Amino acid sequence: MNIGRALSLCRTQKGMTKTKLSQVADVSISYLTLLEQGKRDPNLSTINQICKAMNIPTSIFMFLASEASDRDGISNELAEKLSHTALSLMEPESEQA
Repeated sequence: MNIGRALSLCRTQKGMTKTKLSQVADVSISYLTLLEQGKRDPNLSTINQICKAMNIPTSIFMFLASEASDRDGISNELAEKLSHTALSLMEPESEQA
């Protein structure tokens, strides 16, 4: 799992700064930075909290965080297409109703 990569991808795709996400998710900016750098491993509760703040289903976030070895039965090509589709469907925060 690469939680940091998924967090960075989702946050930027949503057009959120670390400051904004930290406020909405109620976690510190320094903690978000450490997560994105892969220097901390959040618990599931924290992942859910961050996903809720970004308005992203936790299951999609976890798929985006998965590595090839985590996706038994899904080809890398299909995983790339699914990841691209999921990211393209995420509206930046300013465009959400």
